[in-house]
Amino acid sequence: MPMQHILIVEDELAIREMLRLALKRAGFTVEEAADVRQAHDFMSKRLPELIILDWMLPGISGIELARQLKKKAQTQQIPIIMLTARGEEEDKIRGLEVGADDYVTKPFSPRELIARIKAVLRRISTEYDNEQLVINELQLYPEEHRVMVGDQEVIMGPTEFKLLHFFMRHPERVYSRNQVLDQVWGNNVYIEERTVDVHIRRLRKALALYGYDQLIQTVRGVGYRFSARS
Repeated sequence: MPMQHILIVEDELAIREMLRLALKRAGFTVEEAADVRQAHDFMSKRLPELIILDWMLPGISGIELARQLKKKAQTQQIPIIMLTARGEEEDKIRGLEVGADDYVTKPFSPRELIARIKAVLRRISTEYDNEQLVINELQLYPEEHRVMVGDQEVIMGPTEFKLLHFFMRHPERVYSRNQVLDQVWGNNVYIEERTVDVHIRRLRKALALYGYDQLIQTVRGVGYRFSARS
């Protein structure tokens, strides 16, 4: 299996060097960028399997870069781990809402970061069964990693795709946030329950363009249910 390529976007040289050494020891290939311009330059030559992105960058912020990447078809499915000194819950939620897949607060343990990287990559690469799933005109193709409504493709990130795949395979059942975490993220990753709400909102937003956001229902005090019933 070829080594997976990670792009570090971090303006502090000491942190970049520490990350580079830790990632290479863990078996990854690494590219480094000190700002958003350098990051775009590197990605024009090669797209990484994952981006470690600092929140506070000179010029354009990491939050803005994440927002840009998630708007482009070529880069929107690249997982992003935000790396920042901002530890308040509202900052974490903001990072997740713009498209980050995980959030690590400085100071951090390189071992923990490596574990989180592997968990995100494992989650993204999880094999789906090959069964095509259809609800009215909403169609999900696991092998192609594609969601369609009629002849139009629904654009969404890899975590939202996995969420939708899980819900479409288990319609009409109510799942708590913890159950969704276990089924979609796995029970051995460091993810907070609020993360589920963020990705549910992102999935609904993607489906809303086609009138299918109402399929994902909030069951007050319990969790979420996927239902085609009116």
